[in-house]
Amino acid sequence: MISPGVARFLAGATQQTPFLVIDLDVVEQRYREIRAAMPYAKPYFAVKATPEPAVIRRLVELGACFDVASPGEIDLCLEQGAAPECLSYGNTIKKEADIEYAYKLGVPMFAFDSLREVEKLAQAAPGASVFCRLLAGSADARWPLSDKFGCSTDFAVDLLQKAAKWDLRPYGVSFHVGSQQTNPDRWDASIAAAAKVFGELREIGVELEMVNIGGGYPARYVDDVPPIAEYGDKISAALDRWFGADRPVIVSEPGRSLTADAGVLRAQVVSVRRPFEGGDRWIYVDAGKFGGLAETEGESIIYRVLTSQTGPTKPVVLAGPTCDSLDILYRRTKHELPLALDVGDTVDFLSAGAYTTSYSSVGFNGFPPLPTYCIGDKR
Repeated sequence: MISPGVARFLAGATQQTPFLVIDLDVVEQRYREIRAAMPYAKPYFAVKATPEPAVIRRLVELGACFDVASPGEIDLCLEQGAAPECLSYGNTIKKEADIEYAYKLGVPMFAFDSLREVEKLAQAAPGASVFCRLLAGSADARWPLSDKFGCSTDFAVDLLQKAAKWDLRPYGVSFHVGSQQTNPDRWDASIAAAAKVFGELREIGVELEMVNIGGGYPARYVDDVPPIAEYGDKISAALDRWFGADRPVIVSEPGRSLTADAGVLRAQVVSVRRPFEGGDRWIYVDAGKFGGLAETEGESIIYRVLTSQTGPTKPVVLAGPTCDSLDILYRRTKHELPLALDVGDTVDFLSAGAYTTSYSSVGFNGFPPLPTYCIGDKR
């Protein structure tokens, strides 16, 4: 459940809580697993999941590419040794100045899903390879992504045709079936939609080359999920079904699946509210929604929890330390924690290596951002 390296670090930890510790060897292991499961797909790590320099360095060493969403993420990757041609600007919402910045550095590939974004790309990155993000359903995903991004297949055909006329290179399409996607069959409909766009554009003389199948591959939280090999097999079968022998270049964007299981977020109990008149027992820890655990919103991501106490347990409500009523981690989901758990005891959130530090507040209520310690760094 916890890697031996992280267990050793936590056993001797004297750092003030909360903090995150990430085992880079586990990141490497997960990378190799997804490469083995999807040898047909070039992985572009979604930097937003874990924007830690040591994580980026290790993935550069392994030959990964990177999905970036801002000049800051571009700079981070380049500073850690990534080549510009290994970056994909996958954010569909970009300032024209940021597009120009990336293009001048040599970033070759840009996403869009609206006419205005195509116009900006034509102006700031002439000749760049561009791909259109399609709408995709997020059913069975713990963190849906279906409302803010993407367009219909008909609109995608129109936009990619315009891109060709405006001196851009229409390279392909992308989609994302939702983060922590628990159903490996969810890629099939979106791959079918991608094949439809390919076929309609081919009829008018525009040849696409790439399908970006996004991320969504799950980490290991409370609920069981299929093995990554099953995702690889189901996606490969869908590609065969809809593209046949004419399979395009395939790009994937793993994020959570590479880094979540490598990390443990250690927190400390700061207060306990005892039950009265049959009420709930509340445990308040020093890491909340504004201190790294943002994905507990709606109890979407349910972390496994270990504590420094043992003995008889009862369900508790878990909450963060801030003066905000939204800062409740789990109320419907009743974690069974020891009755002996008290102020000063530690609470470890497992598989917390993704979307924790990157969501951590800069200083809400005066609490500092979540510090991170990476173990196994070869530098």
